[in-house]
Amino acid sequence: MRVNRGICAKLQGGFLRRWWAAVAFGVLLIVIAAILAALFPQLINIIVNKQIALKDGGRTYGWWKAPPVIPRLHVYIYNVTNADEFLNNGEKPVLDELGPYVYSQHWEKVEIKFNENDTVSYKIRKQYVFTPELSSGSDDDLVVVPNVPMLSATSQSKYAARFLRLAMASIMDILKIKPFVEVSVEQLLWGYEDPLLKLAKDVVPKEQKLPYDQFGLLYGKNGTQPDWYTIFTGENDVTKYGMMEKWNGKEALGHWSTPSCDSIMGTDGSIFPPHITKDTVLKIFDKDLCRALPLVFQKEVTTSGGVPGYRFTPPSNVFASPDKVHSQQCFCPAGPPCAPEGTFNVSVCQYDSPVLLSFPHFYMADPALREAVIGVSPAEQDKHELYVDVQPMMGTALRARARMQINLAVSQVRDIKQVASFPDIVFPIMWFDDVIDELPPEMRSLLKMAVDLPPVARAALSGGLAALGVIILIGALCCLARAAKRQEKLHLSNPLPANTTNNKTGQLNPAFQTSK
Repeated sequence: MRVNRGICAKLQGGFLRRWWAAVAFGVLLIVIAAILAALFPQLINIIVNKQIALKDGGRTYGWWKAPPVIPRLHVYIYNVTNADEFLNNGEKPVLDELGPYVYSQHWEKVEIKFNENDTVSYKIRKQYVFTPELSSGSDDDLVVVPNVPMLSATSQSKYAARFLRLAMASIMDILKIKPFVEVSVEQLLWGYEDPLLKLAKDVVPKEQKLPYDQFGLLYGKNGTQPDWYTIFTGENDVTKYGMMEKWNGKEALGHWSTPSCDSIMGTDGSIFPPHITKDTVLKIFDKDLCRALPLVFQKEVTTSGGVPGYRFTPPSNVFASPDKVHSQQCFCPAGPPCAPEGTFNVSVCQYDSPVLLSFPHFYMADPALREAVIGVSPAEQDKHELYVDVQPMMGTALRARARMQINLAVSQVRDIKQVASFPDIVFPIMWFDDVIDELPPEMRSLLKMAVDLPPVARAALSGGLAALGVIILIGALCCLARAAKRQEKLHLSNPLPANTTNNKTGQLNPAFQTSK
């Protein structure tokens, strides 16, 4: 009882001198708690938007400039084991998949320049180092693969004048150029001297010359690349964070017939605009893809360190033919025949070489492509699917498997004897798996905290204020009720007498004389 009276005294004293002030204060705290609970997600979003923006000196900027991860490139080569039988006897190509040959990578943005329109320009430096302890062979291993420069040249001459084709056959005969070459894995990837390219360098007009005199599937990619990328920093508009504004000074590729197909609006795959939902369509731009590749939500995942994320993968019709998806017609500007189902023609950005991209083992492609060769096992989703796991609130890539296969579309050209028996075929050459399995512990801890802390803080702040408001409100109402009862008891214990005079003397009752 004394405690309750003490509380009531405190509520009625100090700055809360009236019970109604305590009631109002309690209600105010409850209202503030409700508003805070409703607005807390928006407050967190504002904080996230400010923190992830690319600003010189910021933590996000440091991670973006030199990612503290070690991506690994796993390369698998399709070694042709019956080249002579294929050419002379018309047998199906027999392929032996070799690998993986693993290269550790170091990524860095260089020559960084911040612009006035909320963008930043830079070049990319990627360094590849062969990692023998993770590989299934040496990069000195010899492999037999299609002669890409030669077969590209012959395929391009298919509709040229006949005398040009005959002249090309004579030149190839003199230079002893054959449809298949035996090279090391290192040469196939990073470059080797090709007699046809060397000849072209001397005889082709300057404006038509290729920018290199060696051939390699990854030639020119080990080191600083010449391309300029300009992306939005997200400081003024976070919805464009990491998105490409310009590539080599251009706002579009200039290859495709519609703006949607020709757009470069996508990220490099390491960062995305924050606040991603399951309905978001992510886009990754890579010049070698010759387009921005769309990704759609597949499922929820949990990555290393317990960080939750969303898995995004290409839609099943991403490489569909225009017959099935009309919007894909823009990727077939020359009209039918277009690239086979499940492949994508990148010849327009590969110097007209008939290069087709697909997913490994022709995953999600026409089964006839795989059946045209021997030695390529049926595709498996777990092994051959491309995906990116993203933390939806921050837009940070948690884990990625960039898997793609390089194929050569070879055409039969009868006037060139070296390939006269070569059937029209999509010849798989290699596939790669660019891997980021996990982020460093420091990044995982911060992302985990960014995911777990806001709900706890929201519950603690809004719940604490609401509980305090309820306690004050109930205490004030209790004190009000107690005061009302005490006042009622006072009235009942001191009633005013009906006769205020002395019945015997007729004088006033002494009890009232003083007051009188």
